[in-house]
Amino acid sequence: MKIKKNRLEALRLIISSQQLGSQDELLTALQKEGFKLTQATLSRDLKQLKVAKASTMGGNYVYVLPNETMYKRVTTRSSVREMMQMSGFISINFSGNMGVIKTRPGYASSIAWNIDNSDIPELIGTIAGDDTVFIVIKAGVTHQEVLDSLNRVIPEIK
Repeated sequence: MKIKKNRLEALRLIISSQQLGSQDELLTALQKEGFKLTQATLSRDLKQLKVAKASTMGGNYVYVLPNETMYKRVTTRSSVREMMQMSGFISINFSGNMGVIKTRPGYASSIAWNIDNSDIPELIGTIAGDDTVFIVIKAGVTHQEVLDSLNRVIPEIK
């Protein structure tokens, strides 16, 4: 089951980062990432992900994902493996007893969930949007103490 999950995630990332218009192109892209599958399996995967075809500005038709903000078309070219290993965390800034964590699109709610379920005593709670997590810090807690605690949940925070 883990293989299928990884394959579906790779397929989402390929579709969101490349303009591909045929199943042959998708199969080739997946094979470059180490996934061996048949056209029938790819077809079932596309149906499961509710992938559609949409017209580009140039009049070509390419595969697109349903309206999932986590997989908005990206313009920076990275390999699927690189994208799958990237954290959703971008930055954190503080003002008084508040903090704002910026994330990649679609990652905020999962990061907020991880924070809320980690019993961090320095925090009162979180509110998540699409690419932003708002945190409320308990009175008397330093920003460095918050960073140290958040580092257990988000290792990229220094």
